Order: sequence, then C-alpha cells, then structure tokens
Amino acid sequence: MVRGRRDVRRPGACGVGFGGAGHAARTNALFIEYLKQGGLFDGWVADCPLAFVSPNAPRKRDVLGTLMLSILAGHRRYAHITALRADPVNPPLLGMRKLISEDAVRRALAKIDETAGINWLQTHLDYCLMPLLQEPWILDADCTIKPLYGEQEGAVVSYNPRKPGRPSHCYHYMLSNLRLVLGVDVVAGDEHAPKHALEGLWSLLNRIGRPRWPTLLRGDSQWGVEPVMARAEGEGLPYLFRLRATLNVNRALRRAMLERDWTDAGQGWQGKEMQLRLQGWSRQRRVILLRRKLDRPLAMVDRGNLRRCN
Repeated sequence: MVRGRRDVRRPGACGVGFGGAGHAARTNALFIEYLKQGGLFDGWVADCPLAFVSPNAPRKRDVLGTLMLSILAGHRRYAHITALRADPVNPPLLGMRKLISEDAVRRALAKIDETAGINWLQTHLDYCLMPLLQEPWILDADCTIKPLYGEQEGAVVSYNPRKPGRPSHCYHYMLSNLRLVLGVDVVAGDEHAPKHALEGLWSLLNRIGRPRWPTLLRGDSQWGVEPVMARAEGEGLPYLFRLRATLNVNRALRRAMLERDWTDAGQGWQGKEMQLRLQGWSRQRRVILLRRKLDRPLAMVDRGNLRRCN
C-alpha cells in the first residue's frame, strides 16, 4: 500500500513511502526479476542434486522456489514457510506451479547428499562472487556462537557469552571488506579456537586461486598465534592480528611509552613500530603500537597508600 504524506509547513511538498505487506512483495519481485534476467535461478535449479522417483513428488523448482521465497521473507525456521501459502504473486514469477508445505521442503532437503549439496551451493556462490575478488580486498576471519535449543548434532556446552551453560554451535566465517560472506564452517560449540578454522580458510584460498587472494588477512587476538602466523608467512600472505595484553606485551608497551619517536597515525592516534618475539613464537615479528590522548581526566592512585589504609 502506498501512502502519501503532505507537509503542511512547505506547500507542494509530499513524501511517499511503502507500507504494509505490499512492500515485501515489491522487494521480492525486484530481486526475482534480477534472478531471471541473469539466469541465476534457472541455473541454480538445474544443477541441484535433487531427484525424485515418485510421480506424486513435488517439482524441484517448487521445492527450491518455496525455500528461496522463505529466505527472502526473513524466515528462520521451516515452520515459517506456512506464512507464504497465501502468496499468489511471487510463485508464478519464479515459474512455480505452487508453494509446498514445510514438511515437503524438509523431506526434499534430506534427500540431497551432503557432499554434492555443498559443491552445488559453493559453485553458484563462487560464480557470483569471483568477479568481485579481482579488486584489492581484505579477508576478515572471525567466529560467532549460536545458542541451541533441543538435541542437535554437535551441541556442546562451552564458551557462550549470551547464554552461559547453554549448548551451542560455533560458526567460523570468512568475511570480505565488501560485507560478503565467502565461507562458513559450522562446528561443535567447543571448537571456537582458530585452529579449527584453518582448514576452511586455506581451502577457500586454494579454491579462489592466488591471483584473487586478499591483500590482507585480518583477525582478532585469537588469530595472533604461531600456527596461523607461520602458515601465512610461508604462503606469502600479509596479515594483521591483534595481540593479547600479556605480560611481555605490557612490558614492551611501557618501554615504548617513554620514547619520543611516535608518529601521527591520524584521527588523534599515534603509532610506533617495533620488533618483538613473544613466548611461543619462532621468530621476531613486526608489532605496531597505537596510543591516543584520553579526553577525560584520570585519577592517579597510590596502591601502597591503599594497603596501609586497609
């Protein structure tokens, strides 16, 4: 439904916006037209390793089309597919005969072999993303914890900041600076360390080929460990990882704070470069220190006086 709103303070001005259920339908129609013009949906359906034997089984296009429309509607569970059953507009645009039930979608997906299904989806994802990787880009490696409810494979009680004590899965994902997810590895909840993501990381890089490699591999302090850095150095891949504030790092920082050869790093920050070899490292590595002046005043406390007072 289109609603017009006239601003009485400015004669002749009128704001127009979309509201109601029609907005989602229009958005889906635009994306469906993009899929049709590029032949992306037809190719995706044709290459799907799903085959039915029964003549009463639903068509493959109806199965995948129902799943596609459910995803575009923001659904997160199979049960949400029921909300699409009254949509008479979008299914014909995808060449579908009908929308099928959530149970039919679930049974159809269960028939797809895992290895063949991964290869099918990865091939079509690479077809869309590979041309973008010709330009310089940065690869971000990180993980997120997904709390689980009920009994699921790999549900393990481990580190879970949102729901402590709740079983979870860990998603290791590779994200480009274009906000595009290039790969996700779903592992058990207690496998959140970077060592469990290395196989997926280097498999991704080997698949895209060295000419499309990122300019930089970036990660948080969990990735700044010897196995990750040594492999990246051996492969000739530049990296940028945060360092944990360990005892030796704090000592180096205190020594650097007394020196004057800090350079302007922009936006109020100052930077200093040094060589550092921490415990467990096989060699010295380049470390960048950053500091900035705090806007708020600080209070200096003598801990010795506090002990005597207590």
